[in-house]
Amino acid sequence: MTPVQTHPRPTSTASTTIRTVAVADAMEDAMGETGPQVWDDMTVEVALSVMASARAAHLIVRDNDGRCTGLVTRAQLAAVHGSSAYTDRLRLREITGAHGPFTSPVTTMAEAERAMRHRPGGALPVVDEHGRALGVLHPSR
Repeated sequence: MTPVQTHPRPTSTASTTIRTVAVADAMEDAMGETGPQVWDDMTVEVALSVMASARAAHLIVRDNDGRCTGLVTRAQLAAVHGSSAYTDRLRLREITGAHGPFTSPVTTMAEAERAMRHRPGGALPVVDEHGRALGVLHPSR
């Protein structure tokens, strides 16, 4: 991952810097675009089709207010689609579970890297203070 912007951290002796996920115009240095964003009431079947059409590795899932509720990967959708509990009416909101995890643009890179270790596929949505997706942080960047 590439640090985006440094912010000085006040210390009593020496000046050090904290690397944050993203700020302003340098956002794309540390994270990729959000990619396709879909509503949480979309079916898994349609989401797989959107993902294939867009040649995307993941989809940002949003609620009716446009807030990010999660991120699903092709592997997650394929696993759900192949399970015995699958029906063609299964909605994304039913598989994304609780909101998150997410990170914010002011999160330190060290904190974001720790959070990515616990995500399937490692990708981590970056959201603003209103819950809107700004981008997706990837471990390979």
